[in-house]
Amino acid sequence: MERSVIFAGFGGQGLLFAGQALARGALEDGLEVFWIPSYGPEMRGGTASCTVIVGDEPIGSPVVDRFDAAVAMNLPSLEKYGPRVASGGLLIVNASLVEETARRPDIDELHIACTELAGEAGDDKLVSVVALGALVGRLDWVTADAMEAALREIVGKKRSAALAADLAAFEVGLAVGRGERLEVAAASR
Repeated sequence: MERSVIFAGFGGQGLLFAGQALARGALEDGLEVFWIPSYGPEMRGGTASCTVIVGDEPIGSPVVDRFDAAVAMNLPSLEKYGPRVASGGLLIVNASLVEETARRPDIDELHIACTELAGEAGDDKLVSVVALGALVGRLDWVTADAMEAALREIVGKKRSAALAADLAAFEVGLAVGRGERLEVAAASR
């Protein structure tokens, strides 16, 4: 098994963090991992993305032409990466900022009001953690227990006071991804 995902959006949305957490969770599960960050010089507000590749064998190349999944947190990311999701893949779209769809019947497209769900979980800045939870819940590439351990390792060491909100945001996204909870309608609609 070798799977790839790209997290893309504006700098400051926590995309590199989400990718790093997924990579750490995959390591917790004993998988091979590539984590490749990319961001513009603007940092906050500029474009940012990161690619994560996980596999049960050594990964041959970090180059990805077609992603098994994509998380598009803004419209430019949807336009750029929506067409690059492989047939049968998953596209998660932040419905808090994006009303468009990829218009592709060959993929699973999940629209989630990430900002509203993150706010419900305790911190509306944790939009990428909600999307990460949905990705893990929908695809099961990495176990939820491994992701919780990864979040505790990454967040708990630096910002222990924020750990509860990160875990809650992940759990909300996980429930949406598993279909155990309906997404919240975006406030902008």
